[in-house]
Amino acid sequence: MFMQMKHSRLTALIFIALILGIIVGHFAPDFAVKMRPLATIFLRMVKMIIAPLLFSTLVIGVAGHGDAKSLGKIGIKTIIYFEIVTTLALVIGLFMANVFKPGVGFVSGTTPDAIQMQEAGLMAATQAHTSISAMVTDIFPTSIVDAMAQGNLLQIVVFSIFFALAICAVGKSARPVLDVLNSVSQIMFKFTEYVMYFAPLGIFGAIAATVGANGLSVLKNYAKIIGALYIALAVFVLLVLIIACKIVKISFRSLIKALQEPAFLAFTTASSEAAFPKAMEIMERFGVPKNIVGFVMPTGYTFNLDGSTLYLAMAVIFSSQIVGINLDLNQQVIIMLALMLTSKGVAGVPRVSLIVLAGTLASFNIPILGVAILLGIDQILDMGRTTVNLIGNCVATVVIARWENEFNYDKMKTFIVESNKDKLDLDLSRLKNIKNICTKHHFDATTETVTENIEEG
Repeated sequence: MFMQMKHSRLTALIFIALILGIIVGHFAPDFAVKMRPLATIFLRMVKMIIAPLLFSTLVIGVAGHGDAKSLGKIGIKTIIYFEIVTTLALVIGLFMANVFKPGVGFVSGTTPDAIQMQEAGLMAATQAHTSISAMVTDIFPTSIVDAMAQGNLLQIVVFSIFFALAICAVGKSARPVLDVLNSVSQIMFKFTEYVMYFAPLGIFGAIAATVGANGLSVLKNYAKIIGALYIALAVFVLLVLIIACKIVKISFRSLIKALQEPAFLAFTTASSEAAFPKAMEIMERFGVPKNIVGFVMPTGYTFNLDGSTLYLAMAVIFSSQIVGINLDLNQQVIIMLALMLTSKGVAGVPRVSLIVLAGTLASFNIPILGVAILLGIDQILDMGRTTVNLIGNCVATVVIARWENEFNYDKMKTFIVESNKDKLDLDLSRLKNIKNICTKHHFDATTETVTENIEEG
């Protein structure tokens, strides 16, 4: 109950920080822009958790499993699932872009300035991987220290798997290392809890700076593309993620309820990394084995960016429409096939979606004006797509665990029951506090009335 109360207070503080950020950003934009370091500091604090947490968790999961053949099966199934889901995301993105036509009749008053055009040009020059061999080569780290410093999750995963397999091969004499890593894992989860206390400050800084820099008026000019993207993301969740959960007989509502805190973090900070440690912890408690959580989630942030993939499909159509280019079905299919590769090519790079978009537009001889225009609202668009990325990867862990017949339904039921009980206890506690306050006021009021009557009588 105590933990639930802390999490409830944290969620409430995050929501308050979000509202305050909007208010401060709107009424004091110059001051609000200066608050961005709060967001940067919070995200840096989160980043320092990820590498040791992922390494210790994955090694314990794989070494405890002790079966390289089973791990290989998990890897193949994971990649198959990722490819199916991201392809569906591209199809939905292209379909919704053709339905809404966000670039047709775009407001002319939102012309980008020279700085935005220059930045878009630099993004177009940043090359994503254009071949499977280059992408596969980049998976393997030259140094685990460098991989951790760069925050390259996939390279950390590869090193952790080989390290865990080596522990299995060594046997009993490697047990002390496993015990140390088990302790490190527990310490890092507690560390994560401490860092989350700073989340409201980080979110306040991120929202205030975003609203202060762009103003709320930007929403009006960009309403069509923002609305189209968020509707498309909702359609993807309804048609793909909910159906995936139904197939494996998992309650999507219960999963979303469990993920409300990390999802809110992802939305308000527009950063997958901010929610990553907390999401891993919750998925383990939800019934997914440690080795599957440790493998699927970080791999998903390279191969299963559902929200970002859908956004790219819509952004390509938007960028072509604002310059008067109407892509036919064949051209859209070719672009979709190109995005299937390039969207997985530059994981860990800031503004990765815009970089991939700029490179794709340049390769198909479409002007990059759309990239410069989207720069102005990238933070707002990123909030939605990052949240869907997180939820999509959490659903993936459940699907793979169920596919491997390793999902613990009893653990999930216990988690749901405990969450409901804690919420009920918390509500009862609040009602008791309200009752005590009301009783006290009633007593005070009664005493005051009696005193008045004695004085009058």
